[in-house]
Amino acid sequence: MSNSKEVQAAYIKPSREEIARSVATSTAVETGQSSRQIEASLEAKRKKFSYLRLAV
Repeated sequence: MSNSKEVQAAYIKPSREEIARSVATSTAVETGQSSRQIEASLEAKRKKFSYLRLAV
């Protein structure tokens, strides 16, 4: 007999801001640029092309 219990972790979907911040910091580490500058650039492009959607 096994006394181990299966634990199910709840999945919390990351927000758009959290995704943008993680992409910006990762890119900043790789390129040596400021993460705030990259994050601002991503936000500007998102607003500029907000009418486009990904094909599913």
